[in-house]
Amino acid sequence: MAIWLIRAGSHGEYEHKFIQEARVYVTWEGLDVNLANLKQRADLTAAMTERSPDKKPKAIMNWVSQVWPFAQEMKKGDLVVLPLKSQPAIQVGEITGDYHFESAGPDPYFHWRPVKWIAEAVPRANFGRDLLYTFGAFMTICRVQRNNAEQRIAAMRANSWKPETVVAATKATTPASDEAAEDTDLEALALDQIAQLIAARFKGHGLTRLVEAILKAQGYTTYRSAEGADGGADILAGAGPLGFEKPRLCVEVKSESGPIDRPTVDKLLGAVAKFGADEGLFVSWGGFKSNVQKELAASFFRVRLWTQKELLEQLFANYDQLDEDLKAELPLKRIWMVAAQEEE
Repeated sequence: MAIWLIRAGSHGEYEHKFIQEARVYVTWEGLDVNLANLKQRADLTAAMTERSPDKKPKAIMNWVSQVWPFAQEMKKGDLVVLPLKSQPAIQVGEITGDYHFESAGPDPYFHWRPVKWIAEAVPRANFGRDLLYTFGAFMTICRVQRNNAEQRIAAMRANSWKPETVVAATKATTPASDEAAEDTDLEALALDQIAQLIAARFKGHGLTRLVEAILKAQGYTTYRSAEGADGGADILAGAGPLGFEKPRLCVEVKSESGPIDRPTVDKLLGAVAKFGADEGLFVSWGGFKSNVQKELAASFFRVRLWTQKELLEQLFANYDQLDEDLKAELPLKRIWMVAAQEEE
């Protein structure tokens, strides 16, 4: 059983299509050639060069190394790892059939394989840092082999995708080589490290305390319920110095690692009415089931959903305004680096 990393667009623009159709695609634009009919890699090199004559040979070679295995090496029963951009999670699927070519497209959906999604939105923190380092490679399609990945992911599957190990949250990740460092998304790795630190230092109801601190930094006056039964709201927050002004928020915080389903979010909508709030905010460390965002479109002006992604964005935006004691618990440093650029 091989494990393949496949990305659904650089910004996750194909995620919904991949998940809803239970397919993974090669998303190179203009590649309207049946890969199954090509006898060797040189044939694919020629086809890509013909369609992208302005690209340098090294770039074409890189593309070929990713596209060729999709048709020629992947097999039924192999696993697909799909890092999500919509939330900090990993979707895992099992390839269930052969390579298909659709001559009519539409572009760029000429090439696909059927998959069965066997794990939905597994939090990135459930995977060891060395695996996340591999998942951070700047490749659209590649085989995952480092660090005994196949056996370890098989073990996670047998354990219902629970966290692989207890990882020291502050331990730095070291690349396997200089080449690996060049080909890895360091921003994603930094976010993973920060997420692991938060998971270690703000366990359980502690995550509610962090969310409250962010809301206070945004100017809200808050009430935080004690740990235990909360009557449907972990935090009540109102604008203004006394909290009597609008908007008034009813906030639910879930720190568990599994994704939240629609009925659980609906309970927050009931709590909004119960507490006389204007809007609801649901913060889920483990993210949400894939259908939740779509089904809640009708409640767009009543509720907001925060995954780790949105929570970290708000943390970074308001970090300087946080209480000094909390910043001591969560020490962060802002840095700048040259952004990765596509090779010409």
